[in-house]
Amino acid sequence: MLVYKTKVDLVNRINNLMQPDFSLGFVPTMGALHQGHLSLVKSALSNNNFVVVSIFVNPTQFNSTSDLSKYPRSLAQDIKILETVSKDKILIYAPEIEDLYGSKVKSESFNFRELESTMEGNSRPGHFDGVGTIVKRLLQIVNPNTAYFGEKDFQQLLIIKKMVEAEGLQVKIIGCPTEREPNGLAMSSRNSRLSPEEYHESAMIYEILKTVKQKLNSDGIPSIYDWVLKRFNNNPLFELDYFQISDIESLVPVKEKLPNKKYRAFIAAYIGGVRLIDNIDLN
Repeated sequence: MLVYKTKVDLVNRINNLMQPDFSLGFVPTMGALHQGHLSLVKSALSNNNFVVVSIFVNPTQFNSTSDLSKYPRSLAQDIKILETVSKDKILIYAPEIEDLYGSKVKSESFNFRELESTMEGNSRPGHFDGVGTIVKRLLQIVNPNTAYFGEKDFQQLLIIKKMVEAEGLQVKIIGCPTEREPNGLAMSSRNSRLSPEEYHESAMIYEILKTVKQKLNSDGIPSIYDWVLKRFNNNPLFELDYFQISDIESLVPVKEKLPNKKYRAFIAAYIGGVRLIDNIDLN
């Protein structure tokens, strides 16, 4: 399996593969691959002739230099993991920072309106400008027919769709269901930093979300918020960043359930210094 370090080499290889009815899928990652990433790659392979998987830890979407430095990096292991899926249909793009940003590592400014004014946008200022910048550049380089993103980062998924539409990029963005650990924890590269106790306790996040889905049929939204806060306050290992029930399209938080509306519940919380996020469709 070849690894392309520069966009020039990658684009040359893609151009050499072009044939009538050729279809190219794309899965952008920051490495430290797990089964969640592989599910995206498999979905992409099932619908395309070849798939580009980028492995790049993007500095402009981190709000903390400490978080950036701690982010796991394991390119050699990532290559081995991808080879278990396909040895000849996957192209790996693992560039250095200069290949994507040149000498100026800086985000573009985007206007995502209400989509970025809540949850991750509040907790991580500038995060989505960094995400939009790197995804736009990668899509322009790879020029895929379809690109695949996990619903674990649901807010990011909606923002990427908005960016693609605003920039006029000719790519279909496909959201894929969240893959979970045996205990229900949403798969994430950050999970490797959890201690055995923290991993065990982290199952609480998904359990809360499933209960919220049940409670929405009988309880008012304010009482659901109170219940969630109490659950986190009663577990000293956790620090809740936010819990929110939002309109599924605008992500605007809601105070009451209305007919013919669709909602999603979101949680972000710290455990042992590791930030975990998750969400669930409430319909």
